[in-house]
Amino acid sequence: MLPEMDVIGQQKLLNSSVLIIGMGGLGCPAAMYLAAAGVGRITIADDDFVEVSNLQRQIAHSHSNLGELKVKSAEDALKGLNADVEITAIKERLEGALLEEAVRHVDVVVDCCDNFITRFAVNDSCLRHSKPLVSGAAIRMEGQVIVFDSREADSPCYHCLYQDGNQDESCATNGVMSPVVGIIGSMQAMEAIKLISNIGRPLQGRLLLFDASTSQWREMRLLKDPKCRVCGSN
Repeated sequence: MLPEMDVIGQQKLLNSSVLIIGMGGLGCPAAMYLAAAGVGRITIADDDFVEVSNLQRQIAHSHSNLGELKVKSAEDALKGLNADVEITAIKERLEGALLEEAVRHVDVVVDCCDNFITRFAVNDSCLRHSKPLVSGAAIRMEGQVIVFDSREADSPCYHCLYQDGNQDESCATNGVMSPVVGIIGSMQAMEAIKLISNIGRPLQGRLLLFDASTSQWREMRLLKDPKCRVCGSN
C-alpha cells in the first residue's frame, strides 16, 4: 500500500539477501524487522551464547534460551515472525575467509557487532566486494548509524570515520540503556530496506547521532578522506 514500495519494492525484498553481524542489542531488532518486512534470505553470525544479562536489551532471546547459541535463539525468533524467511546461521566469529565468503554472497551487510576489530574487517571486506554497509553502534545513552556504499565513488568508508578504536568502549564494560539499541537497530533495518528497494535517501556518508538523554538527533556529513589508507585515492 506504500506508493514508494508497491509490489515491486516488496518483490525486491523477497529476492534480497542480508548479512547481519552480531545477534546482540542491535542485531536482534534489525534482524526481526528485516524478517518481518519480507527479506527473503538472512544470514546471521555470532559465536556467543545467551546469558541472563543479555535479556535487558537483546529482544530476540528469552529466559528459555539461556545457554543457547545466540544464532540458534535468533533463528527461532525470526522463523516465528516469518516462516518463509531463509535463515543461515553462522555460529563462529566472522573473520578471514569466512567473512569474505559471507559478504560476497549477500546484497547488504548490516554491522551490529560490538568491537572495532570486527568493524574494520567488515568495512574492508565490503569495500573489496562492493557491498553497501549499514553500520550502527550504541553505548550508555547514545547511538549512531551511518551507511557506507562503495558502489558510489564519493562514499566514505568506516576508516574515514575512525582511524582506530578504543576496545574498552563496549556495552559490556560501559552499559547501555536498552531502548537505545532498539532505536539504532531499527534504524539499521530501515536503511537496509531503503538500499534494497531503492526508495528514499539512505544515510550514505551521513552520520546520524542520537542522544537519548535529551531525545535529540544530530546529523554530520562525513566526506571521503582522500588520504584514507583503505579507500583513499592515495
